[in-house]
Amino acid sequence: MLPQEESLKILGEFLQEHHCDRVNEISIDTIIELGRIVLQANVFVYGNKFYRQIIGGAMGSAFTLTLANIFMWKWEKQTLLSKLPTHEIYGRYIDDVFFTSNDSEEKIKRILEKANQFHPNIKLEYHIGQNLPFLDINLHNNNGQLLSSVYHKSAAEPAVLSFLSDHPRHVFRNVIQTALMRAIRYSSTLEVFNIERRTIRLMLLYNSYPSTYINEQFQRFFMKYTSSSSSSQSLLPLITNEQEFFGLREKLFAQPSIKQIQMTKSANTVEIISNVQQNGQTTIPITKIIVKRKNIDKFINNIFIHCVHESRFHGLQRHIHEIHDSFFKNTDYRNIRLIVGHRNNPNLNFQLSRKRPRSSLLKDPSKKCRYTYSNL
Repeated sequence: MLPQEESLKILGEFLQEHHCDRVNEISIDTIIELGRIVLQANVFVYGNKFYRQIIGGAMGSAFTLTLANIFMWKWEKQTLLSKLPTHEIYGRYIDDVFFTSNDSEEKIKRILEKANQFHPNIKLEYHIGQNLPFLDINLHNNNGQLLSSVYHKSAAEPAVLSFLSDHPRHVFRNVIQTALMRAIRYSSTLEVFNIERRTIRLMLLYNSYPSTYINEQFQRFFMKYTSSSSSSQSLLPLITNEQEFFGLREKLFAQPSIKQIQMTKSANTVEIISNVQQNGQTTIPITKIIVKRKNIDKFINNIFIHCVHESRFHGLQRHIHEIHDSFFKNTDYRNIRLIVGHRNNPNLNFQLSRKRPRSSLLKDPSKKCRYTYSNL
């Protein structure tokens, strides 16, 4: 669990080390005080009693996740990074850590046990071996050659979104495209990829995806990323050339993920603010203003409508466009674009669960309501 006060102290150290004396004109002291409010204002009711969280932060909170990453930044800097040679592989996702080493197992254990003494709330459960999972990837040391494949958790597989569920069609396409993308990125050889591709097909069939639909989506995926005619002419698209597979991997690795794009934008924003604070004036914010202007124009020239998706409303999107065109096609508003999107049905368990304590518990018992009567 994240220690609250120590985490806020490390947050201040992190901002100072990265020369962020002010972020969006907010000082470090103010940021820490705001962070303290976020951490210490987490309460819940159980058994007619109020409880306040004193260790850690709210799960799902963007601030808690960021603070945990900053806390682990301090942890890894003092415990592991200084002990590992520069040629070794090291990676961390929040509190999950992976690294390679040619040292003896006894020496590695001593390093990890020393790392467990950093804070009483941070304890590592470590595994040392030639074949280990890290998040959703399986890594194998084959005589000094690092091989990788998709790691399947027994608790989650082979369940994916059922084809019989009431969702827009693009959701099912995304399930297949994402699975294939992950298989290519994680599979270090063509043989490993073909095994994973067959696993994906069986998983989709198990979840009621029609075989023809699977073939269609496989075909679309390989035609998008490969130039070979072998996959486009085959009813069951395959990659038979090892060199073609490696070329496809390099192409997909070069494409940033949505998370990477978001992180790059955030980093650029911090850099812009830092340059403004240090230099007083710079030409970089002009680019930022232009981007904001484009975002504003996007909403001026477009109309967005989002409908809750239901199968019985199939064709509603087309009907809305037809009604829009019948009124505005030959008018001054014809250049305004109508965009109709879908919202998924809300989760029933989430809707029925109680989010707020009973109103009687929220009343201050020391303030009794007094009534005044008068006869007119």
